[in-house]
This record gives sequence, C-alpha cells and structure tokens, in this order.
Amino acid sequence: MEIKAEVREFYDIDVEALVIAIFEGENTDQGFLKELDERSGKLLGQIIGSEEMRGRPSDIVFLHQPGNIRSKRLLLVGAGKAASFSVDSVSRYAGTAARFLRSKGVRSMALVRRSNLDLASGAQAAVEGVLMGLFEPDQYKTSEREDRQIDRLVLVASEAASEDIINRAISRGRIIGEAVNFARGLSNEPSCILTPSELANRAHQTAEQFGLAIDVLDEAKMKELGMGALLGVSRGSDEPCKLVVLRYNGAPGGATAEPVAIVGKGITFDSGGISIKPADGMERMKYDMSGAAATLAVMRAIAQLKPSVNIIGLMPTSENMPSGHAYKPGDVLRAMSGKTIEVINTDAEGRLILADAISYARKLGATRIIDLATLTGAVSIALGSVYAAILGNDQILIDEVRKAADAAGERIWQLPMDEPYRDLIKSDIADIKNSGGRYAGTITAAYFLREFAESTPWAHLDIAGTAWESDKKPHTAKGPTGMAIRTLIKFVCGESKN
Repeated sequence: MEIKAEVREFYDIDVEALVIAIFEGENTDQGFLKELDERSGKLLGQIIGSEEMRGRPSDIVFLHQPGNIRSKRLLLVGAGKAASFSVDSVSRYAGTAARFLRSKGVRSMALVRRSNLDLASGAQAAVEGVLMGLFEPDQYKTSEREDRQIDRLVLVASEAASEDIINRAISRGRIIGEAVNFARGLSNEPSCILTPSELANRAHQTAEQFGLAIDVLDEAKMKELGMGALLGVSRGSDEPCKLVVLRYNGAPGGATAEPVAIVGKGITFDSGGISIKPADGMERMKYDMSGAAATLAVMRAIAQLKPSVNIIGLMPTSENMPSGHAYKPGDVLRAMSGKTIEVINTDAEGRLILADAISYARKLGATRIIDLATLTGAVSIALGSVYAAILGNDQILIDEVRKAADAAGERIWQLPMDEPYRDLIKSDIADIKNSGGRYAGTITAAYFLREFAESTPWAHLDIAGTAWESDKKPHTAKGPTGMAIRTLIKFVCGESKN
C-alpha cells in the first residue's frame, strides 16, 4: 500500500473516498463541517445529528457524488465524544473506515485530521489502524477470499511544516502495523504447519531479513542447561521443543550493555496434555503461541526502528500433548534454576516453559524482564476481553509498561501480588506446585513465574483474554489481535530515551 501525506485542502484531494470523523453533538453551523456542508449543497446538515449519524462510534454514512469536492465519495464515520478521543479511537476509526471502503471496492482513501491529539501520534495511530483493519485470517481459503485491497492511503496535512512530521509518523506506523499483522498471521497458522521447529524457522527468516542475531537451543542443549520444566512439557509430543533467542544490540555501549528481555510463551498447540481440555473450542489452541509471535514481531519492529537499547527476545516453544511419554499430574520436574516443581495440572504448562526461559534470560544478563503469555483462562473471568492483566515484582517497571500501553492505545490492568497468594502454590513434596487451584488463577500463575524472576525486575502480561477476537468488529477481523505488541514497542523506545 502507498501511504503518504499531502498538503492540500480537503476538497482537492484526489482519492476515491474522503473520510471524515464526526463527533457526538456536532453540527454544521461553523468551522470545517460548515465548509464541507456548503460544498455538499447543504446535504451534511440534513444528516449530521440525525438518527443516521449521531457521531457514535461506528455510525457510518456513505455518500456518492457529495458535491463540490474532488473525491467522488464521502464517508462519515462516528468517532464518539471529542473529549475522550484517543490514539485507540483514531486506530479504531481508521480501521473501521478502511474495512468499510474495501467492502465497497474503493481502492484509495484519505483521512482528514479532526482532533487535537498530538499530530505524530494521531498520524501513526491512523496508519496502524488502517493496516490492522485490513488484515484477514483467510490465507488458507481457496474461494470467497477477500481479494480487494486499499492501494493508496493519504493523510491530509494542514500545512507544509506538518508534512515531514506526518511522513515520519507514517513510516513508524507502517512498521508497527505490519509487525502486528505479522504476529496475527503466525497466531492464525494451524499447528500442523507451525510446529516448534517451523516457528524457529520463521524466526530465522525474520532475523536474516531484519539483521537480528539469533540462537536456537535444541533439546540436547536444554538438557545440558537443566531445563527440566520446558523439556517436561514437551515430552508428550513427537515435535521437539526449541528455545529461540533473538538479539538486537542498539545501545551505545554495544553488546556489553545490559539488555532488557522480552519472553513470549510459544505453545504451538495446547491439548492440555494428560489433563486434557474439552473438545469445544480446542481448535483455537493453535493461538497459544501468541506471546512468542508477539515477541518475534516486537523484535522485527525494533530492528527497523533502531532504538538505542539492547533487547533480547526469548521464545520457548513446544507442543503440549498427551501420550505414553507425556508428563503427568503428580510428577516432579526440576527447572533450570534448580527449583523443583510438583505438577498438579498438565494444562498449566505455559508457566513451566516460561520458568526456564526467564531463568535463561537472567543467565544472559537481562536486567529487566517482561514476559507475555496466553496463560490463564482466569484472566478472562477477571477482566473479560477488554483488558490484559499485568503483575510483577517491580512497581516502577509495571508503571512504565502501563504508561506505554496508554500511549499505544492498549488496555492493561494491574492485579495484586500480595504475599498470601504465595501460599496457594506451596507443595507438600517439592519447592512449588504449578497450579494453585481454581481461585485467583491469574495471580497464582504470576506468582509461580515470580519464583524464577527472583530479584530481577520483572513484569508479566497475561493476554489470554485479549489475544483472540471471537467476533468480527467494524474495525477488525475475527481472530488473532496482536495484543501487547504496540505496548512493548513503545516501552522499548522509552527505554532507549531513558
């Protein structure tokens, strides 16, 4: 897609459709909408404020031959209350417009800036929203695929001085939007194709394309390192597990500078193992590697944005399958850190593979660690599909990640980690057990991981409720969402500035 800024009056933009955000309570009595109304022959005045266009999110009015403007179509999109318009609102509004126009066969569109948001942030969010909005999870369809595309996107610049700012934001928005869609494509791959070995291959391809260093630990190396938790989960599968380690060295001190680690859970299929899941909905468990997909996407974007910081991306990847070799409830595993783990539930496998990956991140010298994982069903009970959960052992780090999420337009909510929760994962026969039972499941899972982060500042993102969209929305397709990628990119770039 061609994306560019143009310094022209809105009525002189040469595109098939001009997109205008309409806020609740607006009318055409003054300002921009008054001029647009006059050019439309007073048509807008009859529509805006009516039941057809109240300005509520996703209200849409599509007009052909709208009057004295160069564009042959005009799309009005409800944007909600102007006072609460945010970068998330921009992204959703832009995605809604792009999906609607594509469905009408429109191939070029222009977005007119109407908010008081920071110019660069708004432009970047618009580009991200359009790119993410156009993603479709239909790569394996042989018919009825969505083959129509938007070929050209124009962001209308009000003055020449703003064109450079918008063009820089466009470049950044494209990198991030494409990274999110890359991760969504990975999460949507069937597990018969995206095995742990194939995920490692995709990481190799990404590293080669974008100039990242990569190391892939096989099972023999993991045995040397004592990664009994990751190896234990993998025992039930015919597919060998892998631990992918990606490196980006951008700090002024070079490779010797202390790195930040991002660790993503990579269960390419989760049957639950011996503690097998119900059949209903199990097909979605191909997305249980969304944390690893996000990690790879973040590393891909960071390699292009080039912040002045060192980042390690770790992707422990395995299948969790039942077989005669599978680990069982009651087994005891010894993790890389030396801690022993009593297995209560084999469907609590994600925290096991993350435990060894977090320990390895510490071994590699990481001074701050963020892990992300589709870890618990309990997080959906607590927060639904609106917020991801964040927990950790370092409030400064948690606050920085939450601030990055706010700036990126993603929703993250902190859950408590008070000491009494630790009692729920005490084991009678080992150092710790891998499940604390039904209550406070998201918190006890995080407390389990805390045991392996030890004194290293660490934050955990449970994205199980937000990594998959169950229903198609006006701004996005059904399926994988790429949750937390924009947050982590924003966080890493903030680390660079610090």
